[in-house]
Amino acid sequence: MSSALTLLTAIGAACYSLPSAAHELDAQLDCTMNAHTFIASLQSDQYIEPVPMHVEANSVNAFRPTRGSELTAFGFRVYAVLGFEHDDEMFHKGSGEAMPGSLYGVVVFGPSDSVKMHLRDAGSDAAVHEVMPLVMTAVLCKSSN
Repeated sequence: MSSALTLLTAIGAACYSLPSAAHELDAQLDCTMNAHTFIASLQSDQYIEPVPMHVEANSVNAFRPTRGSELTAFGFRVYAVLGFEHDDEMFHKGSGEAMPGSLYGVVVFGPSDSVKMHLRDAGSDAAVHEVMPLVMTAVLCKSSN
């Protein structure tokens, strides 16, 4: 009995110490690239689905992470990846007027105050917008080019 408990403890410790397989997006959210580059890279590496799960009226496309991709941003799990670039065929058009320029980012599970603190500590210029109070927050990089 004691050897079984020792074995289970060893297995649990080994599993706990295994490195995470999460793909961190912190570096890409420094707001120095455009939406096409951000989204194309994630699609080619199969971290997000190739077709958006939702398109906003202003043409912002929301992409679902692929099954098992475990995307994170600043320590928070990613719910959706957002992107749109004006006059770029990669992005589906919405029902309203398309926004100018380029926008990319993520929606994470986490309260906006905590997300803001993590972004500030990382030195990111991304904007933070509360999606659902205390639950989901958008981290966005936007340019008017």
